[in-house]
Amino acid sequence: MTVSTTPASGRRLHRAWFVAAVAFVAILGAAGFRATPGVLITPLQEEFGWSAGTISLAVSINLVLYGLMAPFAAALMDRFGMRRVVAAALVLIAAGSGLTVFMTATWQLLLFWGVLVGLGTGSMALVFAATVVDRWFVRHRGLVTGILTAAGATGQLVFLPVLAWLAEGPGWRFASLTVAGAALLVVPFVWWLLRDRPEDVGTTALGADPAAPRPAPPATANAALRAVSVLAAAARTRPFWFLAGGFAICGASTNGLVGTHFIPAAHDHGMAEPVAAGLLAVIGIFDIVGTVASGWLSDRIDPKVLLGVYYALRGLSLMVLPGLFAATTEPSMLIFIVFYGLDWVATVPPTVALCRRIYGADGAVVFGWVFGSHQVGAAIAAVGAGLTRDHLGAYDLAWYAAGALCLLAAGMSLAIGHARGR
Repeated sequence: MTVSTTPASGRRLHRAWFVAAVAFVAILGAAGFRATPGVLITPLQEEFGWSAGTISLAVSINLVLYGLMAPFAAALMDRFGMRRVVAAALVLIAAGSGLTVFMTATWQLLLFWGVLVGLGTGSMALVFAATVVDRWFVRHRGLVTGILTAAGATGQLVFLPVLAWLAEGPGWRFASLTVAGAALLVVPFVWWLLRDRPEDVGTTALGADPAAPRPAPPATANAALRAVSVLAAAARTRPFWFLAGGFAICGASTNGLVGTHFIPAAHDHGMAEPVAAGLLAVIGIFDIVGTVASGWLSDRIDPKVLLGVYYALRGLSLMVLPGLFAATTEPSMLIFIVFYGLDWVATVPPTVALCRRIYGADGAVVFGWVFGSHQVGAAIAAVGAGLTRDHLGAYDLAWYAAGALCLLAAGMSLAIGHARGR
């Protein structure tokens, strides 16, 4: 039997690249709803009179579930397969996004926007990317991790100008329906083209030795039990807490703070919302370069060193941000946007690499728990920044606090050891 991993088949593209392409599109489609909180805060305030703190609570629930679902999703993918889990997650995202057009009370916002979409997006996203890379790639793992990570973050930010235009023109309900449609559109591609393992199509992972014995898949009788048991084992090691703590700060300084509150913060200084959304979209464009480059570097440089550098630079940039806001887009703000875009999710490839290196076959599930901490940090920042704005009338304190925490994360990252020991 001829397989695509042999030199003779060099003229054919390895099946792993097709799987990665489908995963890229799926993550991109799911990213749409991740972009909506920053765009819809002001329209919801104007229509319903809800406070920034109340709306931020829905964002917080979404972010927490998005993170806490990740380790269980990794185990569910072992149990039921990536194709089934991802297709179901996209349908759940579409349902949650579509139902928001009927809401009239805050509890509905919390249920549709917070719970349903949080569960759906948490069932794929970065843990899905980590699972695809672990199963289908031996060579180019860091690079592919960077590309798939960029799909989520960049898709989220590139959706922003369209959603902002819809929210300001036809209305926020059209923006929600657009996201629902985008998620549903991806489901057939996932179901028809995604395959769970190379063995399902008679090949091996890209870069794997076809003659080498293939590792047995982990026991999958109880996905929830496996997720919890992996956490219990990892929690007894010091590297886990450094990874989780640093990634919590990562979430606080990106999704929770900048992703949720940059647009309303810019609006406070007289900037039109579509213009501010466009700046976040520029972050998404440069994020592609930064994240893919970070994946390439993770194959060549000690990942903990990369993390330390990324967090330190992010912290310093956040500390100067409050002085850059203005009614118009000044060159200094554009410099910040480009720089921050390069660093937006550059932390993901080295974090995935460290989880794989330290925890082996359990690396994807461990990363799921580490990613859960990312979203807990994002949720705390989303609510905290909203309350800061409600009580102090400005976001300045939130930017400074996030910058200081990033410097702490840099130190924690450099202290990570490359062994399971304490």
